[in-house]
Amino acid sequence: MDLFSFLLHPILLSVSLCIIFLVRRYKSATAKLPPGNQGWPIIGETLAFALGSKSGSPTRFIKERMMKYSPDVFRTSLVGEKVAVFCGPAGNKFLFSNHNKLVATWKPRSMEKILLFESPPKVEPRGLRSYVLEFLRPDVLQRYIHIMDSMAREHIEMDWAPNREVEVYPLSKKYTFALACRLFMSIKDPEQVAKVAHPFHLITSGLVSVPIDFPGTPFNRAKKGGKMLRDELVAIIKQRRNELSDEGEPEVQDLLSSLLLQSDENGKGLNDMEISDKIVGLFLASFDSTSATLTFVLNYLAEFPDVYDKVLKEQMEIAKSKDPGEFLKWNDIQKMKYTWSVANETMRLAPPAQGTFREVIIDFTYEGFTIPKGWKTYWSVHTTNRNPKYFPEPEKFDPSRFEGKGPAPYTFVPFGGGPRLCPGKEYSRLQILVFIHNMVTRFKWEKVDPNEKVIYNPSPTPVNGLPIRLHPREK
Repeated sequence: MDLFSFLLHPILLSVSLCIIFLVRRYKSATAKLPPGNQGWPIIGETLAFALGSKSGSPTRFIKERMMKYSPDVFRTSLVGEKVAVFCGPAGNKFLFSNHNKLVATWKPRSMEKILLFESPPKVEPRGLRSYVLEFLRPDVLQRYIHIMDSMAREHIEMDWAPNREVEVYPLSKKYTFALACRLFMSIKDPEQVAKVAHPFHLITSGLVSVPIDFPGTPFNRAKKGGKMLRDELVAIIKQRRNELSDEGEPEVQDLLSSLLLQSDENGKGLNDMEISDKIVGLFLASFDSTSATLTFVLNYLAEFPDVYDKVLKEQMEIAKSKDPGEFLKWNDIQKMKYTWSVANETMRLAPPAQGTFREVIIDFTYEGFTIPKGWKTYWSVHTTNRNPKYFPEPEKFDPSRFEGKGPAPYTFVPFGGGPRLCPGKEYSRLQILVFIHNMVTRFKWEKVDPNEKVIYNPSPTPVNGLPIRLHPREK
């Protein structure tokens, strides 16, 4: 009897495990998965997805599969993962509304290796997101408009005004990165900005590359850049932490000081890597996307003189209302309605962000299809941005689309939506509007190469940097 009792438990456990395995296998076999194609073993359809971006046609991959499989959701395999691609405004709304309910934050493993994340941050540590949201609130950002305006003037005076021709894209990146260093970490010294910028450029050039880790590959260089960037940021964080311990409350309240002064309910503060993670994330979110938008706003203003004239009229009325040398204020920004419509139409046609991955944390059904736990989801701006159902004459540049009520909900989502609306939206809006104000009141310009090719890596990138010829405006 004792021997029977001894054997009974492992027997029951084995039977239970078999039943669970068979049930799961049955559910998997009978589940109605979204239609689609997993592509080649291991690489899936990653190459087709990437080549579409490199060719300047990132919409093709999405559109072909929506037409072939389903306009609502289809399956594919990207970056070594099974992926359900959600389409249209309904798909956007579903994913945005179910964050941390059905899906959670996820980054490809190759990206984690480059950025030195230990594991996918399903939930940000100890309310870290709320600290950043606090810093990026519109009423807080109002304090920094004069800094944005001052830096835009200095940047244009030093890097644009002395030249007859300039390349817009690299100069836009230089400006947005320097501004981020100033506002996030109070770094003003150009040499120190360059020390942070160099590894960051290595990261962005290889962030979405094939993860082949051999010397000389973009992925290998990006990994080295990630290590260099982390070392530099941790040194900056330690120095600021020492300054705060010596001096107490800082005179300048930048994001770094705010994060260092925060603590949870137990009085425990954030560690250096948590702070570094957030700063890296903000740089990634604000750098390529904003500089790409600035670049293509200038591109479209050169292509459409009538649009340029309307922007100029709006900005000159603001400029004439200011005293000599007076910086822009919050109420001036609120008057730039047409200019912001131009920026939105730019982001519709040249979206700075192509989409975002999520991880499925529990089985769910969508449009009659089962999306299993462990799969990844992806939403893409290319399911709506150029869809004539939501934007008539979708290839036409028409800022009036964004006047009045604007596009239908969830058809235009450059900053995400729902509870996961990008916290940096207002920060990006201020950067863009302040810079455009200073550009149009100083110059008119024309494109040197009207037929310059554009690729996506992942933000839209003019292959020659968008060279333009400047024509200074008479003062």
